[in-house]
Amino acid sequence: MTDSSASARLVIPGPASDEGGHSRSEIRAVDTDGTVFLLVEVNSPAASAVTDRVHHAPTCVMEITDVAPVAVPHRIRGRGWVAGWLRVPSPEQAVRAERLTAGPRPFPSPGDAGGPTTLVLEVGEAYTDDLWGAEHVTAEEFSAARTDPLARHEAELLQHLAAAHREHLHGLCRLLDPATADRAARGRVAPLALDRFGLRVRFWDGERPGGGPTGFDARFDFPRPVRDTTELRCAMHRLFDTVRGTTTDRGSH
Repeated sequence: MTDSSASARLVIPGPASDEGGHSRSEIRAVDTDGTVFLLVEVNSPAASAVTDRVHHAPTCVMEITDVAPVAVPHRIRGRGWVAGWLRVPSPEQAVRAERLTAGPRPFPSPGDAGGPTTLVLEVGEAYTDDLWGAEHVTAEEFSAARTDPLARHEAELLQHLAAAHREHLHGLCRLLDPATADRAARGRVAPLALDRFGLRVRFWDGERPGGGPTGFDARFDFPRPVRDTTELRCAMHRLFDTVRGTTTDRGSH
């Protein structure tokens, strides 16, 4: 979640910790050693806090909200909190940060007039609450974790599935148990999450008493974790082929 397109903001705890103590981080990246690089506006509270406390790194909490990139009921997929200390990067870290955050930016590049400044978030601990459950993460576990190879492409891939493969997604209900499949076939469907292990789909139908759609999620695991988009393409074809095979088998009875 940290190394993804999910929205994030930095909160600097303190007596004046109100809206003025919040900084948005539109661009962030996690290095292979777990170092978190943040690009924030040069006049933001986070940048000011680091500048004002040269000999004492300010504490902060990065709050992350992961919203599904396609239209589904209850679009918030998860939330995360990463607590630690903000520091100015070393020269070597600054070079790595520039490489990792290269690409289109919503503001000028570091060093340009009015551009952002790069900060390092030294992680103390983290906590996640998402589709897979709630979990506390130590600094060591955070450092050892690796970014999912599909994380940077997930939003685009889910949007493509929703726009171009709606019929295939609906067909996945045939892989569910009969009672659940019948319910799913009568409702709507959208891809909710995608990672190296599989695809999560949300099915929903009518309104429950008091308002709001009723629905459920189903996860379709790949035979083995995929390592890149090429392997993902093969895994998705295999998954949809399984659906077609199920349809053929049923038609032959």
